[in-house]
Amino acid sequence: AGRYLDVDWHYYVLFAVNAILVICAYGLVFLFERSFGLVSNITLVELTNVNSNLMLQFAEKAPGTFQHSLQVSNLATEAAKRIGAKVLLVRTGALYHDIGKMTNAECFVENQADGYNPLNGKDNAIAAKMVIDHVLEGERIARKHHLPEVIIHFIRSHHGTSQVRYFYNTAINQAKQAGLDASTVNVADYTYPGPKPSSKEAAILMMADAIEARSRSLTDITPQSISDMVDDMIDMQMRDGQLAQTPLSFKDLEDVRAVFKQKLLEINHHRITYPTVE
Repeated sequence: AGRYLDVDWHYYVLFAVNAILVICAYGLVFLFERSFGLVSNITLVELTNVNSNLMLQFAEKAPGTFQHSLQVSNLATEAAKRIGAKVLLVRTGALYHDIGKMTNAECFVENQADGYNPLNGKDNAIAAKMVIDHVLEGERIARKHHLPEVIIHFIRSHHGTSQVRYFYNTAINQAKQAGLDASTVNVADYTYPGPKPSSKEAAILMMADAIEARSRSLTDITPQSISDMVDDMIDMQMRDGQLAQTPLSFKDLEDVRAVFKQKLLEINHHRITYPTVE
């Protein structure tokens, strides 16, 4: 009994109060994020859980796009590490940037397992709008699931104000074949609504998204073909002014190019042919 009375309960009270404050801190983090539009690493870690309900729906409804997003996330993460950008933020934004494709997944080639493309035969402007709408749908889905504004910026800006080149170029070619001037094609019908990326992280995602998608169309995968493709895509985005509002330096861009070239070579490396038993 004497030993029991000798215990300094003051320390135990302090430990208990500290435990309560730690528990309350998680609630305060959520409150501050909602109140001031902030996003913590705790929230980002939770959002990168590919077993969440939203990610599982994404993987089920648009499996090809989901795999594309994982590859983009890996590319963007490595580039962010190289230039000192926010790695966890880039990884999270990349996972969610194409969630809008869940709405009409069959309109996007990565989800067309049987080769059927519902856009074939449609008017170029209508087909372009169906592609462009995945950005608006992505924002709608993100707001429905209460994703942070910074993640919504990734969704809205990953194409910036660029054009849906396939249908835009096709429309111009058809106009010329009909003896019409290229100016008869309304460029606004083929242009993404934007905005353009405004951070290093959003710019990295834009580049990684375009490069990963185009790498799948390469028929001859060599160090030179990959290098040329990466340079061509980033140069085109720069000429188009898509990266003009970001704080990326020329050094950053050169480092990002190098990372993309290296990672794409690793992803697309050649495998040995296994011998068969004769």
